[in-house]
Amino acid sequence: MVANTIKFLLNNDVVEIENLDPNTTVLQYLREEQFKSGTKEGCASGDCGACTVVLAELDAENSKQLNYKAVNACITFVGNLHGKQLITVEDLKDGAKLHHAQQTIVDNHGTQCGFCTPGFVMSSFALHKHNQNPNRDEVLEALAGNLCRCTGYRSIIDAAITSSENIGDDSFAKHYQDTLNTLNEFTKLPTPTLNGNGNTYLAPQNIDELATELVREPKSTLLAGGTDLALSVTQNLAVVKKLVYIGNVAELTTLEETDTEIVIGSAVPYSEFIDTLHHYYPDLGDMIERIGAKQVRNTGTLGGNVGNASPIGDMPPALIALGATMTLHLNGVERTILVEDYFLDYKKTVLKTSEFIKSITIPKPVAGQTLKLYKISKRLDDDISAVLAAFFIEQDGQKVTNVRLAFGGMAGIPKRGSAAEAALLGKDLSKESVAQAKAALASDFQPMTDVRASDKYRMTVAQNLIEKCYLELQSAYTSNVIETRVVNN
Repeated sequence: MVANTIKFLLNNDVVEIENLDPNTTVLQYLREEQFKSGTKEGCASGDCGACTVVLAELDAENSKQLNYKAVNACITFVGNLHGKQLITVEDLKDGAKLHHAQQTIVDNHGTQCGFCTPGFVMSSFALHKHNQNPNRDEVLEALAGNLCRCTGYRSIIDAAITSSENIGDDSFAKHYQDTLNTLNEFTKLPTPTLNGNGNTYLAPQNIDELATELVREPKSTLLAGGTDLALSVTQNLAVVKKLVYIGNVAELTTLEETDTEIVIGSAVPYSEFIDTLHHYYPDLGDMIERIGAKQVRNTGTLGGNVGNASPIGDMPPALIALGATMTLHLNGVERTILVEDYFLDYKKTVLKTSEFIKSITIPKPVAGQTLKLYKISKRLDDDISAVLAAFFIEQDGQKVTNVRLAFGGMAGIPKRGSAAEAALLGKDLSKESVAQAKAALASDFQPMTDVRASDKYRMTVAQNLIEKCYLELQSAYTSNVIETRVVNN
């Protein structure tokens, strides 16, 4: 059964929407439909954080627990609110009492022109809902997606770092059980749809329903986090005729581990699997922290990053280097391919009509294997790569027994440097073999020149990253040998 509305909580009020264009963003809805002007538009691209709001949703594994997530309202479509609680800066005050996240801004003089302040307040609110006594690093991570054009960061950081322990319950804690009950009731609702201006939004609730819908209307546009897709609407003024949201499909939102593999559903947000990947591959966890800000990682998905087939997506090179596979689904029939075989040409993939990505499987590391990742961008955080290098090297002592060197930003698709790999495979990792690999890389790629980097810069950087990887591995190997000798002596 399908319901022609979406339903959610706006603060503590149940809201039901129908007859609204599903291309409407949450930011537009708040300002133009609800006349809530506290949420600001700064960039309309998910970069500045002025539009930050918080979504509370049921924990995937515990329906008696809520997760509070800061998200960018400017790149979140209104249909994605279904079944959740939307919290804005206007909702924080409890009667005449400011919320802790607001009061500490006042106490620390953390506002200047004030335009960015609501976004900072909401990011701080979300942080303190999970961590009442954050340290400086945790605060910096939480606020990394919020820009202050008046350069008032010190006072804002001081405000956010102020402990919220022992301050008593806020209004959301007081209404916690009521919110839980309402959101659990929402889970019993029929599949939501939204129609307006001749455009449609649909949110299937299981994989069969999704598969059937894509067979029925194969030109539908799949929507997960929407952190890239929404830009076509907010920046290029595109209109998406049929949005099919996959974030409610249970089979696509699971994270599983076996003894040898990590299986990530295509609709699982980065924030839900980053810790798992960081545990097994520290460089990969560190790199994911540079994919957008907290707001982006709370909504952006692995399936979306791979699926849009961008040559500068950060995850595909890492997955290719790891030998990861992906499971594709077409109307009940599934097939598994290597991630590197997914890409054919610029924005062209092996996906068949009505086929979609179900999950991505990453092998766990074994002894002797190393993954090194290098993201080259103009900004450290929240920036697009000029070059992304992912190196998987397996060694027996110094001898290279397996190697995959994958790059993003070097071609129309993310791909491996096969000639460079051949220069290393079966040889000791040495200055000579590395020099040969660097020279061979020139036959693997012919990079383009664009606003991010020239072709010569890209090639030089990519070659030097091979040497950087060698030096880091050599240093680690030498240290290990010295430590072993000391222990043996």
